[in-house]
Amino acid sequence: ETEPLTSKKDVSDCNEEDCKENGLLVRNPKSASCVVEDGNKVHPIQGDKGEAAQISNGFSGVQSSGPRNGMGEVEDAQCTALAATTTTSTTCGAEGQQQLMELEDRETWSKKIDFLLSVIGYAVDLGNVWRFPYICYQNGGGAFLIPYTIMAIFGGIPLFYMELALGQYHRNGCISIWRKICPIFKGIGFAICVIDLYVASYYNTIMAWAFYYLVSSFTAELPWTSCTNAWNTGNCTNYFSKDNVSWSLHSISPAEEFYTRQVLQVHRSNGLDDLGGISWQLTLCLLLIFTIVYFSIWKGVKTSGKVVWVTATFPYIILFILLVRGATLPGAWRGVLYYLKPDWQKLLATEVWVDAAAQIFFSLGPGFGVLLAYASYNKFHNNCYQDALVTSTVNCVTSFVSGFVIFTVLGYMAEMRNEDVSEVAKDAGPSLLFITYAEAIANMPASTFFAIIFFLMLLTLGLDSTFAGLEGVITGVLDEFPHVWSKRRELFVLGLIIICFLGSLATLTFGGAYVVKLFEEYATGPAVLTVVFLEAVAVAWFYGITQFCNDVKEMLGFTPGWYWRVCWVAISPIFLLFVTCSFLSNPPELRLFDYHYPYWTTVVGYCIGTSSVICIPIYMVYRLIITPGTLKERILKSITPETATEIPFGDIRMNAV
Repeated sequence: ETEPLTSKKDVSDCNEEDCKENGLLVRNPKSASCVVEDGNKVHPIQGDKGEAAQISNGFSGVQSSGPRNGMGEVEDAQCTALAATTTTSTTCGAEGQQQLMELEDRETWSKKIDFLLSVIGYAVDLGNVWRFPYICYQNGGGAFLIPYTIMAIFGGIPLFYMELALGQYHRNGCISIWRKICPIFKGIGFAICVIDLYVASYYNTIMAWAFYYLVSSFTAELPWTSCTNAWNTGNCTNYFSKDNVSWSLHSISPAEEFYTRQVLQVHRSNGLDDLGGISWQLTLCLLLIFTIVYFSIWKGVKTSGKVVWVTATFPYIILFILLVRGATLPGAWRGVLYYLKPDWQKLLATEVWVDAAAQIFFSLGPGFGVLLAYASYNKFHNNCYQDALVTSTVNCVTSFVSGFVIFTVLGYMAEMRNEDVSEVAKDAGPSLLFITYAEAIANMPASTFFAIIFFLMLLTLGLDSTFAGLEGVITGVLDEFPHVWSKRRELFVLGLIIICFLGSLATLTFGGAYVVKLFEEYATGPAVLTVVFLEAVAVAWFYGITQFCNDVKEMLGFTPGWYWRVCWVAISPIFLLFVTCSFLSNPPELRLFDYHYPYWTTVVGYCIGTSSVICIPIYMVYRLIITPGTLKERILKSITPETATEIPFGDIRMNAV
């Protein structure tokens, strides 16, 4: 009876009633007392989290809820202390032991920098290089930076922080985490997985285009510099040639014909109703990309965390080289002036604000389950608040700098064509990189070198984003069905890669570019906005903003301020609702090259987008049906967390403020 509480004493006297009263209580003959392992360190007993005391110097002091003195009460103290390692739960026996085993066996990042590089690599993707510049280009240049910054401060960054905190605290993927937050919203997790599969079906095809360009760049003369190739037409005009060539209305640059007639071969398709055959060249490129992806993520974050050391850092080296080169080109100042000079009238247009909100959400990436998955492999007391600020800031700054890289070249192109910057790029999106930028590179000194590093940069930007998107699905499914897939990760990842490859076949056809555009606009846009909106509502209003802030305090030692609370409760959901309603009320009129999408494609697009979001109401109905009791009891049970979150007390972060 005089043994210390940290001794290895069996808790055989804890009966079933104690288990019901104290919550999660698991009999473990190896360590029945409250011993928390962090490496080889043993930490003293921790008391109930409600009795934690804050010392004035900023360190957290935790008081023991068990009696310090007295005889015959040690066993009760042991049971009470062991129960305090979890939040309230009705889980007992084998289920509780399974939860603790999952907690102990969960993989973690090898180093903190692996996590940061993975998140930065996920957030900084192809969209920062081609989506941000062309949206900024379409919305009046510098005027776009104002709504973009506002949307980032009040919408994107708070949601980014929220997802990191949720994933790190509950240590679950996008599906099973809802058992611990609000079970009736579990359909959000399934919707996220469907959206991620849609993204994987077209996003990697864009990387296949970049890979085709990369392979084609290993020549003394780049193939998109002349009009003497087999794929060129009579309208091909090379205004960079030494001959005095005038640019007319029907002129087509050799870079545009290489992109449309050799890489995509869209001239062999009549549109979405006649996609044509499959390009075997692009199929081989995509197959190689998926092979790289598989061997990078098949073992988990231990391997992918090492790969991102290359894929997340290499693009910054190339961006710096291209920025310096672009700044030295003639006419570069025209592009920079157009980029920075704001058109204040644009701020009155609703479309500019909608584009700004959509860009920051798609760039930072809340709603794809990736942040939940990556953060779930962190240590419990990792400072995710600092991580959120650092990674989101790096992402936004990268977008801004990428604008200079692109606009200096646009100014150069405008100077060569003797046109305004606004007239240089007729097509937005990937065409801005694969036509305009590729053409500018081809006419620089050492063009082969710059082409190779540029398209290699595009590949590395896309790869770590693909790692992240698939990891969101993998973690979600493995956490939801651990008894099936936990020991078969390699097999599950292989099956997932095969499904993604087969789903990409439509984008590899001669009309595949039309499919990519349709998926980009409809399959992900409104669906992701809807998912993030419901996620914010579920956490702030159903789980409770007070409970969520208490969770953050347990991890970091301080409570989020009023700014974060207001954003989570009101501002961010309102912004999301505003953007979603604006999109649904004014669907975009799609056009790619000379092809105008027919009306029926809008209906197909909405069906694709709805196919993921429909998982949410379907699961809500299913949940209410299988829950016993009256309708009121079913609703109350469905919005009440059904599984406790295990709180490790080892590795306490001291002086977290």
